Amino acid sequence: MNSMGLVRVTAASHRTHVADPHANAHEACRALENYRDSQVVVFGELSLTGYTCADLFSQDLLLQGAVDALRIVAKATDNQPQLVVVGLPLRVAGKLYNVAAAIESGKILALIPKQYLPNYQEFYEARWFIAADGNEPPMVDLGTLGQVPFGVDLLLESSDLTVGIEICEDLWMPVPPSSIQATAGANLLLNLSASNELVGKAAWRETLVRSQSGRCLAAYAYASAGPSESTTDVVFGGHCLIAENGALLAESQRVGLEGCGWIKHSSATADIDLQRLAHDRQITGSWQQSAKRSATNFRRVALQNISYADGARRDIPATPFVPKPGRELHERCGEIFGIQCAALAKRVSRLPPHAKLNIGVSGGLDSTLALLVAVKMCGQQSLPADRIAGITMPGFGTTSRTLSAARELMQHLGIISDEIDIRQLCLDMFAGLGHQPFGIDPNGLTIDAFTEAIHNVASDKRHDLVFENVQARVRTMLLMSRGFVLGTGDLSEQALGWSTYNGDHMSMYNVNTSIPKTLVKFLVQYLAENEFSGPARECLLGVVATPISPELLPPTQDGGIAQLTESTVGAYELHDFFLYHLLRFGMSPRKLLELAALAKFSRDYKPDEIRSTLQVFLTRFFQNQFKRSCVPDGPKVGSVSLSPRGDWRMPSDAEVSLWLNELSHGR
Repeated sequence: MNSMGLVRVTAASHRTHVADPHANAHEACRALENYRDSQVVVFGELSLTGYTCADLFSQDLLLQGAVDALRIVAKATDNQPQLVVVGLPLRVAGKLYNVAAAIESGKILALIPKQYLPNYQEFYEARWFIAADGNEPPMVDLGTLGQVPFGVDLLLESSDLTVGIEICEDLWMPVPPSSIQATAGANLLLNLSASNELVGKAAWRETLVRSQSGRCLAAYAYASAGPSESTTDVVFGGHCLIAENGALLAESQRVGLEGCGWIKHSSATADIDLQRLAHDRQITGSWQQSAKRSATNFRRVALQNISYADGARRDIPATPFVPKPGRELHERCGEIFGIQCAALAKRVSRLPPHAKLNIGVSGGLDSTLALLVAVKMCGQQSLPADRIAGITMPGFGTTSRTLSAARELMQHLGIISDEIDIRQLCLDMFAGLGHQPFGIDPNGLTIDAFTEAIHNVASDKRHDLVFENVQARVRTMLLMSRGFVLGTGDLSEQALGWSTYNGDHMSMYNVNTSIPKTLVKFLVQYLAENEFSGPARECLLGVVATPISPELLPPTQDGGIAQLTESTVGAYELHDFFLYHLLRFGMSPRKLLELAALAKFSRDYKPDEIRSTLQVFLTRFFQNQFKRSCVPDGPKVGSVSLSPRGDWRMPSDAEVSLWLNELSHGR
């Protein structure tokens, strides 16, 4: 396997000439010319004759023509490093089977018969075919095409790819053959189908394909007969789909879509990720148990020439945590927000009846989202908004922009608001510690004098961790002295350790604990545009537009934000990209770089910037596990979480050397 571990798959429906195998063979060959860069190509059910031949399937001439057509397709694949699967009727030991033929480099590798024959409503397959039950002859003599393995117990495999094949109705059964194939190791499942179009059927078909790929932790490619197959009383739509572990990767045009009454051929192509599938199978213990209990003996047929794809036909979302625009956008955002609100409601239900929810409101993204969750929860639970006590605590780095935003936000949302200037408390703590920030002795200085002194420090000398941490801890001390504290830190900050231990790192409950920074920003903007209007909306959109900063260092001379987080650690969209793929799929640094090169980020990052940001991410991720080992409770919202009580258990003192070595040396 190459470092990407991708295999390109095409599910295709070529033009069909009913009962003309020779013409269909040439249609398949013409179609293959368009899919030469796919490692696997699957066509529809009985594609070499047409599915609708009906009683013509009893004609010897048609059956022999189908074998001749198979020979034509096989010859066209000679010297091609590609697995091609076509459908045909095949007589074996005096019985007629509906068969999938697997071809590679001019050779027929395997023949897999259909196990479940529909014989209801418009379907009459049992009139012509016999259902395979495992008692078939293990080999079939195809004359000049040689002796070919035959049966329902066949899998095709190379080093990392294992292919299982089923036919149409097989998928619709309570226990599809593909389920058994998957437990035996198949990670790519192919379906040759002739599923006709009915109102609402396409949505159910898509659900079946997606759910089967998810249930089997596999990729699933489904190729259906097209409209040129339509005859008499049935219409076929050419619906082709490719799904991977529950997600639809590609879908073809089909009959029944608006403005689509006729198509000559259709196809769907996608690069499937074998490494992602292997990772999920490895970590899912219950799937391993199922595989053990469902163990079935399969014959393995070797694939000789399968290569790997470059990822060009795989959508690599630059912001994998953020919902995609489209029909599910509103539902997904509402679901995320709803989970946060429901989780907080449960925690609040265990508090004394009139206990306040104290939250530090900075005018930044994280505290804004947490505040919106609290306000929404109070509305849902019929609690007054004054159960929430917002406190803004300006310090030495607070700018007028964020302070104004904090004040306005609390006012617009109708919560209790308070403001505490923390500078004197910090000054007293500096003096008590005997610490001189930036070389300035705080003893005897007023707040104004000290503030002026630190503002005069050259920007390149404004590095003082104690100065920053004292402000964060003073804020937490003030909050916790008032009672229940609602935390605001997000998943990205946990991953990077971008928090002060026992400062903003700590709270009584944190609704943002599994929300990464890119999603926080998206949700605040979404809520602003869909839940608010007027000044409140403008205030929220202003928060979204504010550069991300802890505001712990003095502002610039013109009062702007001097401490920009992304200037220090790198772009959050890169960090969140790395975080998702590292934790969700266990991807190596090399593959992270390759995937990042394919993603369409908000701006073009140079390769060196991507690499250096990944180095920062890996280093900080390993260094800061000790902070994650004692984070507050908070709801798991998505598939990635860093809770030490849930998804992520990591030694606090693990070495990062192995990861950095691959990043540096490519091995």
